[in-house]
Amino acid sequence: MFESLTNKLESVFKRLRGTVTLNERNIADAMREVRLALLEADVNFKVVRDFTERVKSRAVGQEVLQSLTPAQQVIKIVHEELIALMGGRTEVGASGISPLNLYPDKLNSIMLIGLQGSGKTTACVKLAKHFRSKGYRPMLVAADIYRPAAIKQLETLGKQIQVPVFSVGTEVAPPKIAKTAIASAHEQNYNLVIIDTAGRLHIDTELMQELQEMKSSISPNEIWLVCDAMTGQDAVNVAQQFHQEIGITGVILTKVDGDARGGAVLSIRAVTGAPIRFVGVGEKLDDLEYFHPERMASRILGMGDVLTLIEKAEATLDAKKAKEMEEKLRKATFTLEDFREQLLSVRKMGSLESLFSMIPGMGKISDPALMQQSEQELKKIEAIINSMTPAERRDPQIISGSRRLRIAKGSGTSVQDINRLLKQYEQMRKMFKQFASGGKHMPKLGKIKFGF
Repeated sequence: MFESLTNKLESVFKRLRGTVTLNERNIADAMREVRLALLEADVNFKVVRDFTERVKSRAVGQEVLQSLTPAQQVIKIVHEELIALMGGRTEVGASGISPLNLYPDKLNSIMLIGLQGSGKTTACVKLAKHFRSKGYRPMLVAADIYRPAAIKQLETLGKQIQVPVFSVGTEVAPPKIAKTAIASAHEQNYNLVIIDTAGRLHIDTELMQELQEMKSSISPNEIWLVCDAMTGQDAVNVAQQFHQEIGITGVILTKVDGDARGGAVLSIRAVTGAPIRFVGVGEKLDDLEYFHPERMASRILGMGDVLTLIEKAEATLDAKKAKEMEEKLRKATFTLEDFREQLLSVRKMGSLESLFSMIPGMGKISDPALMQQSEQELKKIEAIINSMTPAERRDPQIISGSRRLRIAKGSGTSVQDINRLLKQYEQMRKMFKQFASGGKHMPKLGKIKFGF
């Protein structure tokens, strides 16, 4: 999302590093470019003005100008001010980001509000799945009576993640639905009620009155506004209006994985005072992340986000299976079935481009076109292996010419693709076998490359 902004800021800092000494003039020039970069990223102009003034004020201080590495000090100040702009450093406790007004030993409720099309319904389900993994017992509530499709969608997705959905149709007023749902959750021993409220194409008096009545009837622990990050500055304006009328306690930004310029992420906390709680980073129901200002600031400045990458790996990869795979690699007994499992595990963590962006320095050199091509190659390999029988995956030696033709037809590839994959698999197996025997006559790694 921040690719353009990151590139512009890196260009500014590169010039600063090439400056022998820093003074008020070249710092002012740098801040002018930073200001333009932020405005082009659709950051609120008042936020930009205040941000650059704070950075400039700190950058012309004695601790920077007298430093041995003044340019690095300026980058450090920008990093710290970006973190402060987005809400400051977060602490992660047993229940996740802190502070949340949620208590596992009590019945809690969360109202999700926002405009139509912002992604509220899907966000409800993602939250339910997330909080269940944290030990909560969630129940979803279908309170959008104006869109029967929204009720159906919530019921379908709720069934998919095995979380109950409270629904009484479209004839009952939303505030009463919410109040009845709270009572039902109490009776059935659920401790987290997540309410999907109605939205509009724009903010109107009727919508606000309904949400205010619902808030009064159930006194929710949290009211989170769901905003589409792709709408940029409009998302900030919407957040400001909802906050003034309803009083939001947090924000969930959806579609952060898209090509939005990032203005909403950098502006919304400063304008509303409400913290960003979660960000949607994909369409899958697992694609929801805590929002950490310090990690987002590091991504913006091209420093990567190793902590999020590690958390993704820990949440996705099975430690026991990883140990078993390590043993198979050591003994060179891994099969194409094992290889497919590893591919699926990596794919669950996200796109290659998103994973590379979390590795310091890799985001700068990764070519989006090359990343997309690599994604297609991995899908092709997966399709080929899926078209094999279990026996063929376990023992590729039995794959004869006729079997290769069948696999090619089944996977939508060619026999040449099958031959290439089997050859690369055999080279890889031999490499690990030789490695296990002491590393003598090891083939060069550069010759072994999975791809088409």
